[in-house]
Amino acid sequence: MHGDCLEQMKTLDDNSVDSIVSDPPYGISFMSKKWDYDVPSVEVWKEAMRVLKPGGHALIACGTRTQHRMVVNIEDAGFEIRDVVSWIYGSGFPKSLNISKAIDKAAGVEREKIPNPKAKQQTAAIGTNVLGDYNACDTISPNPATEAAKQWDGWGTALKPACEFFTLARKPLSEKTVAANVLKWGTGGINIDGCRVGTENITVNGYRASSGESWGDKSGMLSANVDRTPTTHQGRFPANLIHDGSQEVLDLFPENVKGAIGMKRDAGQKSIFNLDSQKEKQKFSGAKTDSGSAARFFYCPKASKKDRNEGLPEGETSTHPTVKPTALMAYLCRLITPTGGVVLDPYMGSGSTGKAAVREGFSFVGIELDPDYYEIAKARVTAETQGELKS
Repeated sequence: MHGDCLEQMKTLDDNSVDSIVSDPPYGISFMSKKWDYDVPSVEVWKEAMRVLKPGGHALIACGTRTQHRMVVNIEDAGFEIRDVVSWIYGSGFPKSLNISKAIDKAAGVEREKIPNPKAKQQTAAIGTNVLGDYNACDTISPNPATEAAKQWDGWGTALKPACEFFTLARKPLSEKTVAANVLKWGTGGINIDGCRVGTENITVNGYRASSGESWGDKSGMLSANVDRTPTTHQGRFPANLIHDGSQEVLDLFPENVKGAIGMKRDAGQKSIFNLDSQKEKQKFSGAKTDSGSAARFFYCPKASKKDRNEGLPEGETSTHPTVKPTALMAYLCRLITPTGGVVLDPYMGSGSTGKAAVREGFSFVGIELDPDYYEIAKARVTAETQGELKS
């Protein structure tokens, strides 16, 4: 659907979608884009909640600076805030002002140029660069030129971005219990087994007492009518953390060789956990054991060039600046959408959620205001749909 999401959602029936997965504006004026001047209003989320089935879940993305405003608006619309899923990545680029350099610039003092003869030979055609009249092949000395700049050497204004958040919210149940709501509407729970991480066997339901033969808790205090038979399942319980698998992120976690899981890799998508279909398992053959404890969380890299442009006419590229990876959105859709359900994205952008929803076998309703982004999303989602039909 092309148009303002508040108006377009008014054309949808009450209780007509099963989940909402969206990456709306963060309200940080990203790249001075007009559409990113504010987070979505309470009115938008009220309308979204109207079309969502009782007990239906929403996963709404936001950045660290305005997460508080996003979640308050969602909550004020009537949603229950259930959790926040953190997506951790190591490829963020610091956007920090070098205060020492700014002081020198304000004083009108130019820092020393450091000639680079080898680079000059290789890049003589570049000319001058964005720093001013310096030759693009030269570099500027990092050493402060003024006394004031020396006092503030090493100081900046921002941290390196390394995470974004997805607020997990739920429309209030219409029935007295989750079980009753699930039976009536098909919504109210999240798909735990469908989103487990890894394929190793996990034993659950207690462990043996220190010297006894029965299964129970640490104190051996479980009552006689409790089933103490251990059970096994494949993969770890899904957590409220997702990481991109970069070494920078893996280094944040202590090593834990015991219980490590395999990383499935290919040249395009890098790594994905919890491959459901046999086709996917065959594609991502050749596991690599990751001994870091970060392996217990769902893994998804940032969107690759192939992922961003897949489905567009030959020679065309996506111009959207904040494309989310399809694998990430597929995992989130699968987490909160019942089998055969309908996923709504009021801020469709380049269509990553729609592409992911179709890939997971769901129906999709997407709304986008920008005409250029709408066409990009339409092409990407249509291509995914046609691919599913052909297979």
